[in-house]
Amino acid sequence: RFRSTCHGISAASGKLGAMVGAFGFLYLAQSPDKAKTDAGYPPGIGVKNSLIVLGAVNFLGLLFTFLVPESKGKSLEEMSGEIGDMKEGGEELDRPASYNNRTVPVI
Repeated sequence: RFRSTCHGISAASGKLGAMVGAFGFLYLAQSPDKAKTDAGYPPGIGVKNSLIVLGAVNFLGLLFTFLVPESKGKSLEEMSGEIGDMKEGGEELDRPASYNNRTVPVI
């Protein structure tokens, strides 16, 4: 359940980012000189400055990607709390050796 929700949010964010990037670049890339701007578009910052802005945004994305903490071998279910770490009575679960290879233990 947690994994499906995250995939949906990721896909929607990617599509939204693609739309904003395509239309945003179209508007920003217009010439700052109103006489040279295409009909129907407001003046922009020019192609060179638009590419600099695009590069800066991509660099920020790279930084944020590396700032996400590592899961340290835990599954998404374990991190979200879907699989309890304890049985009733406080005993720890016996996990099979292949637990980190996506085999979910039977509780």
